[in-house]
Amino acid sequence: MNQTGKEYVAEKAKELMDSHTCCAEAREAAKAWLDALGTDREAEAAENLIAELQEDLMPVEQLIAFAESEAGAGVFGDKAGEVAAHGKAIKEAGGKYCDCPACVAVEAILKKKEEIL
Repeated sequence: MNQTGKEYVAEKAKELMDSHTCCAEAREAAKAWLDALGTDREAEAAENLIAELQEDLMPVEQLIAFAESEAGAGVFGDKAGEVAAHGKAIKEAGGKYCDCPACVAVEAILKKKEEIL
């Protein structure tokens, strides 16, 4: 990957790690990739990062279903209805994925996956 591409993905990986909506596994994979940059572990760390992020990116339909479930109510509390409505608005606007900070960073990284693999 060219340096500009690496810098872009590194920036997005840091945004992901800093996001309050980032899960521990994604944060760990992003950190491992950043730590491996420029080493013989970089390719393996990139593969691990991409595999983790592909599991974590939440399709908007899944967001809606979760927000409308009992488990979603447990996570979102009184805001569950608002989250479901927001998900429906994303879908109606043609969006495919959740637009929380972590999912936005994940989607940006995945668009560059061919450049880091």
